Amino acid sequence: MKSIVFYSTLISLVFMACSSPKTASKPLPKETDYTVQSLEIQDTVALSMVEQPQTEQGSYILKPGFYAAEFKSYCLQPGTPDPTPRDAYFQAPVNHPRKEIIEAILKNSQTVNDLDQRNIQLLLWGVVSRTEFSKLPTPVQYTGRRLLNSKQLFELNGGVIGIVKTVAAVMPSGGALGDIQQVFNTGVNSYEAYEQIAVPRTLSQMRKPEFKLNQWYRHEQGFYVRYYPDGYKKTNIQVYVPETTADGENLINYILFDPTSISIAPANTNAQRLGIGAPVVIDIIRTVIKVIDLDKPTRPAKKETPKHPKA
Repeated sequence: MKSIVFYSTLISLVFMACSSPKTASKPLPKETDYTVQSLEIQDTVALSMVEQPQTEQGSYILKPGFYAAEFKSYCLQPGTPDPTPRDAYFQAPVNHPRKEIIEAILKNSQTVNDLDQRNIQLLLWGVVSRTEFSKLPTPVQYTGRRLLNSKQLFELNGGVIGIVKTVAAVMPSGGALGDIQQVFNTGVNSYEAYEQIAVPRTLSQMRKPEFKLNQWYRHEQGFYVRYYPDGYKKTNIQVYVPETTADGENLINYILFDPTSISIAPANTNAQRLGIGAPVVIDIIRTVIKVIDLDKPTRPAKKETPKHPKA
């Protein structure tokens, strides 16, 4: 397997104890399991996250160390500015009435890796704008059938009469979502026509300057993560897994990190909210491990004694 080395990152932030008043966690704009944390790590070159073993559910099994990888990302909030290098991102829940469908698209795109990223993005724009599935371009409908099950497709097509009324009641009447829905309904196939509406090329507005680009976000499970979007189509994710928890008492053998089925949101600006999909590099031999077997001791096989020695 070819070794994949991601770009080196020098971290010069000073690590402070969690009990210090100077490191008191800052409230994030959205509900999250993360807190802001200053951190200094020894490693300056990240290991490839996508070369690590995965569980059957797709989570990466990460032992203590510093990891990074580039993932395809998708616009989930049409009408907001494209991410720029000054936008500090953190992980946030997917907040949408069709949350399960959005998560299924992102999750399944990890294994169905022969699909065009543009068609996956158009499918997501169709979902968030509540466009009827039959109104989407043919290649986008094909993408949807590859990523979603029959029940989810039934819902996107309106479902039973009760669902149709419910969806109609919350149909977007204006703004970027309404404009995207209208373009879908007119049968336009140009990706650029949708992108021009969904991703305006305007500078994001700084709202919370106290959140800095290089800040780590500490998960309640003890690991640290940060996100660097390169526009809305690609995001570099860095994860640091310490050997011990913040209290210094509990050792960390490994953590399970699933970058898909989430969204990331800007902490300091009004830029795009993004969903994370498959790795940018897909020519990786996937190693699947059952997590339940990771900590089991290896025992020799028990020798069976024949019931009939003469036989």
